[in-house]
Amino acid sequence: MLSLRALRRLLPCFASALLSGTALADTYEVKLPPELSTAPKMCDYTPCKDVMPGATSFSERRGQPPFVEAYKDEAGQKKLLGYVMLSTDITDIPAYSGKPVVTLIGMDTTGHFTGVKILKHSEPILLLGIPETALVKFNNQYLGKFVGDNIEIGKSRPDEHLIGLDAITGATVTVIAQNQVMMTSGNEVARQVGILKPVHRPQARFIASTATPSWADLVEDGSVQRLVVKAEEVGLKSDGRPYMDLWFGYLNEPAIGRAILGKYAYDGLMSRLLPGEHAIFIVKTAGMDSFKGSGFVRGGLYDRVQVRQDKDSFTFRDLDYVNLWGVSAPGAPAFDESAIFIIRGKSFSAAYPWKLVFLGNKIDKETSAKTFANFDKEYWLDAKYLEGGRPLVIKPDPTWLKVWKERAVEIGAFTVFLLLISAAYASRDKLVRRSTHKNKWPVNAFKYTAWVVSIGFVGFTAMAQPSITQVLTWFHSLLFQWKWELFLSDPLIFVFWIFIIVTVFVWGRGFFCGWLCPFGSLSELLYKIGQAVGLKRFQFHLPQKLHDKLKWVKYAVFFGLLAVSFFNMGLAEKLAEVEPFKTTFLVGIMNRSWPYSLFAAGLLGLSIFTERPFCKYLCPLGAALAMPTTFRWFGLKRKDECTSCKACAKGCGSLAIDTKGNIDQRECMLCLDCMVLYYDDHACPPLAQERKRRTKAGQPLTPINGKGYYIPIHPVPADKKQEGAAA
Repeated sequence: MLSLRALRRLLPCFASALLSGTALADTYEVKLPPELSTAPKMCDYTPCKDVMPGATSFSERRGQPPFVEAYKDEAGQKKLLGYVMLSTDITDIPAYSGKPVVTLIGMDTTGHFTGVKILKHSEPILLLGIPETALVKFNNQYLGKFVGDNIEIGKSRPDEHLIGLDAITGATVTVIAQNQVMMTSGNEVARQVGILKPVHRPQARFIASTATPSWADLVEDGSVQRLVVKAEEVGLKSDGRPYMDLWFGYLNEPAIGRAILGKYAYDGLMSRLLPGEHAIFIVKTAGMDSFKGSGFVRGGLYDRVQVRQDKDSFTFRDLDYVNLWGVSAPGAPAFDESAIFIIRGKSFSAAYPWKLVFLGNKIDKETSAKTFANFDKEYWLDAKYLEGGRPLVIKPDPTWLKVWKERAVEIGAFTVFLLLISAAYASRDKLVRRSTHKNKWPVNAFKYTAWVVSIGFVGFTAMAQPSITQVLTWFHSLLFQWKWELFLSDPLIFVFWIFIIVTVFVWGRGFFCGWLCPFGSLSELLYKIGQAVGLKRFQFHLPQKLHDKLKWVKYAVFFGLLAVSFFNMGLAEKLAEVEPFKTTFLVGIMNRSWPYSLFAAGLLGLSIFTERPFCKYLCPLGAALAMPTTFRWFGLKRKDECTSCKACAKGCGSLAIDTKGNIDQRECMLCLDCMVLYYDDHACPPLAQERKRRTKAGQPLTPINGKGYYIPIHPVPADKKQEGAAA
């Protein structure tokens, strides 16, 4: 073991190397100029020339969502080269960290990408695992590609006209989100400037009706929809009020229009509309801000609301606005702000679904910086209003669903593996009764299989090692803004976590930590290999008193990371490198800077000589799972005699059995060695004594499963309450 003096010498070197490694990630949580998101001259605050080669000047922001025109001086004249866009002006699609990757994108006048530059990201894996150069290399795949192409992560499929991009191994969610950012941003601007032509949809034909529906009727059939934005979703402290509470609907349909406006107001509005124009209404029943925004300040543009139909967007200017003085439908709620907006885009059709989009600024709690955010609600007229009913609409699968379909075999195999190992553990009584203290293979066959598959498939191949960073991300998502799509994008991690949560409350943390955690399995397997190759005489356990003190360190690490995350999530993700998981499985020990490699290799090397040192004393994920283990449903059995017998405690590698024979289920790795002893009438002292007594007295033996086992003299029922007290 290292001496204290040597350790003191190494720590400064380790810290220096750590800092030098993180310095390479120059766009991780970097502070961007606050003017970048608001200044008309965006390119004064960001290197637009990097994404538009040859450009000599740039316009101010224009359009909605905004973009910048890039020009080249040619014979004294300005020639339009293309367009530069800031991704967060257009979309707020989050990456794995829950925050968007701020990207500067260049596109020429023909709609081909000319440059991509990451300005800021919050992805911990690109800070301390995969180098940022991997994301740069990924983004370079877009150069020269047409914005209107069907571009997805994965293999190209020419028969489906799909262009595939190579992903970054271990950062699947990040690149899926980045692909959505690239294509969404490019499409929005390309449609504004006419590169991509709008889709012409057949116009709706309405069924003649004299019905006068009430507000409740309109809500029931979906003719009016509600869009609510919570205060915490835009980074504000909630005072009980929503940030925005909007009701909206389509007015051209006669029954709906007359119900909302009244007959005369409806007839008047329809007489003002030209063929192909459409009217919608919006009312705000509660909120902390205006949905109209600063329209009359910024050139008559209403920058808070827009309508989207598939990839077509429709914005509103001052000439598209009509006053809405009241809602005639009986039962309508009171409102404090209202408007009628006219959609003049020829491609819009009320026969097809569309979305009302509310665009706002989200305040980052850590930096107080404002980022773009949008919230939407789908609207589709009920079939009873349309001649021939609703048209057939085939909606593309969401990105997360595509990932699940592409990895269906892998997901299925992983799920079967988890279920088989669970079934084996659920049958542990049968397995341990077929085992003896000298022959544990009926139990170990399943346990060792679980280790090997967990290390080889889950860890090194699928890279689905759970991590404390996921716990922190999910915890913050629950508090601030939960998005299922974010977590569904990595199916194996998602399935694994559902499994872990369920089994922690059924059996405790030991089933995951002791059987299925890739790093824990590797650590334990190294210890077993050490025994097999003759190193057993060098293997050791810490004294119980020292263990009982050191086991609390992992809880301190967990709560420390959780506390830091509330002040600075980026720093918490850096400190989460106390987990050697990324180094071991995701990046590789040989591919990282020496402090990380030394740390991971040191822990694995130490594991040869003492069982699971990281799991016992440092693992914050183990600490997070240990706390709910207190409320597990099933635990390991005990006898009254266990309070005086120390046989199980001497053989417990987890040091989870105290001097009174009680098992600390929060520390137990469920290796089942004590359960083998529990039923072995030759190894368990109380059972051996009982066997000898009956043999001497000539009493009949009571075999169980064909073995000479005996029902314990004073069994303790393994109910939840009693186990909890014992723990």
